[in-house]
Amino acid sequence: MATTRLCSIPDCGKPHHCKGYCDAHYTRLRRHGDPLSGRTPDGEATRWVHEVALLHTSDDCLKWPFGKNGYARVRIDGKKVIANRYVCELAHGAPPSAEHEAAHSCGKGHEACISPGHLSWKTHKENMADRLVHGTLRRGERHGCAKLTENDARMILALKDEIPRRKLAEKYGVSRGTIGNIHAGRGWTFLSKE
Repeated sequence: MATTRLCSIPDCGKPHHCKGYCDAHYTRLRRHGDPLSGRTPDGEATRWVHEVALLHTSDDCLKWPFGKNGYARVRIDGKKVIANRYVCELAHGAPPSAEHEAAHSCGKGHEACISPGHLSWKTHKENMADRLVHGTLRRGERHGCAKLTENDARMILALKDEIPRRKLAEKYGVSRGTIGNIHAGRGWTFLSKE
């Protein structure tokens, strides 16, 4: 009678997948170099917020250690909440309204900054204005879907009444709708406001 090989990690009990480990432990081995690493223990993120983040008084950014970006989540009372919003609430009180966002004065929220001194409550409009100042707002050619450069969009605006949309669309390799949106101020809106 054949016996099923099991994962070599004590008390795992899952079927063997590769190199003596189950699929989950083998994946951790490949990703982290250790079959037991890669998972944050329950309560560790909350403990870190209270014992490390809230006591951070330096002007330097404090990087969130449990995720790849600053928009990681932490489990509070069985519910997942955005970590920087949770820290902002603990440090500065409840948001003035449900629409307020935890904004970063350092402009490094996307780099996982969670420093309480860098967080404050702002409206979405104020937060977007900060992103523009910090240079982290993905607009124009910085947007991942942009096919045009800022110079192309400026030229399309300048040629609005001189060359038909169809010809501009062919020249720049975009649709007539894209050209129409730029002309109407619905695409590359910041250029039409200048």
